[in-house]
Amino acid sequence: MTTKQMFIGGQWVEGKQHYELRSPYSGERIAMVPLADQEDVEAALSSAAQAARTIRGLTSLERSTILEKVSQLFQERLEECALLLADEAAKPLKAARAEIARTIETYKFAAEEAKRIHGETIPLDAAKSGAGRFGYTKREPLGVIAAITPFNFPFNLTAHKLGPAFAAGNTVVLKPASQTPLSGIMTAKLFEEAGLPAGALNVVTGSGGVIGDLLVKDARVKMITFTGSAEVGLGIKEKAGLKRVTLELGSNSAVIIDSAEDLEAVAARCVEGAFNFAGQVCISVQRVYVQQQLFSHFLSLMKEKAGRLVFGDPRSEHTDISSLIHQREAERIERWVMEAEQAGASIACGGKREGGYFQPTIIAGGASHLLVSCSEAFGPIVTVNAYDSWDEAVDLVNDSDYGLQAGVYTTSIKKAFDAAERLEVGGVIINDIPSFRVDQMPYGGVKTSGIGKEGIKYSTEEMSEIKFVSFKL
Repeated sequence: MTTKQMFIGGQWVEGKQHYELRSPYSGERIAMVPLADQEDVEAALSSAAQAARTIRGLTSLERSTILEKVSQLFQERLEECALLLADEAAKPLKAARAEIARTIETYKFAAEEAKRIHGETIPLDAAKSGAGRFGYTKREPLGVIAAITPFNFPFNLTAHKLGPAFAAGNTVVLKPASQTPLSGIMTAKLFEEAGLPAGALNVVTGSGGVIGDLLVKDARVKMITFTGSAEVGLGIKEKAGLKRVTLELGSNSAVIIDSAEDLEAVAARCVEGAFNFAGQVCISVQRVYVQQQLFSHFLSLMKEKAGRLVFGDPRSEHTDISSLIHQREAERIERWVMEAEQAGASIACGGKREGGYFQPTIIAGGASHLLVSCSEAFGPIVTVNAYDSWDEAVDLVNDSDYGLQAGVYTTSIKKAFDAAERLEVGGVIINDIPSFRVDQMPYGGVKTSGIGKEGIKYSTEEMSEIKFVSFKL
């Protein structure tokens, strides 16, 4: 077990106090992590503000080269980073490697985007008073960005904030999740090795209640980018004032199974989407609506596939599902499943808790008002219900406070386009599950799922300001 340091102003800084970081799977102590105080946060903000002019002055090529180097360093240390994820997040090794592979791509996309930041010419002479004038726009960095990241994809979701921030010429103060600070510290080490100017990235670890409020309220911070719960996101929005805000706040993502050429493959994909990383994914499959004639067969296929999942040590090559991030989350899921069962829903498989592990659970016939359906589960549970008409299925998906992504399986091109028009979500995924995401696509929801878009090109735009310039010729 090692004692970790914060990264402030290009220096590794000791904490005055520390907390124990333990493995969610084994309970073993992994590290002692600094608890940042107000003085540490002030130093990080001051450092970021001072470095803003330096990174703003880098050429597009220089910023691109740093991001490309970070991508290469992650490639070289892929296995080390994957094992770190297995330890601090109980992410099974197969899923951990997949996250690092995506992180490599994300920084590569950011390196490419750093070279594509441009404006446009404006035909000012289209207006009577614009004759003899020439206009254009240019994009400029905002300055200091506060990035607050979650535990579930601590490398890749951090990359979705740091990559576009640096591509656009900003500086960042990063607050990683308390359970997964090691990924943030590792990321800082790789950026330091890649030659990022001192102060451009600052990593402060510890309590979100202490650090978050200081970051959100500070006038030097020009933007907050946050991924996490709707409750915390709403609090950030209320405190942010005129700061720019991007909030990715989760979902209870749904899939419609209307028709498919290979129902078994669809069932396998839904099981993957529901139980990958124990369902601790913002776009995890939580609600499945199946055409009535397909329902019984589809449910039996899902049960069969779920029954094959292997629970165990996240460091094992064979493990498919491991412990939840905290035992209290497993206990919460247990309460939700008991509520559903008492309300008349059928537990098709799973439903039992063992410490911090909760069995992959399929619930059939659950009403839409149950917590397992209407709230974000963020655990290994999925509800499967039958529907009669296409319109009913669309209404069931839309009957949610959330709207991040939705999936639709159909062999009807008419229904596919109808779903694209009528589903109240930020992304409609045709003939796949809502858990599909590649890192250059626009990603963000509507309703309680948040505001703003991630995806490197779109985040880079969010993290820059348009300046207009006019010449009188």
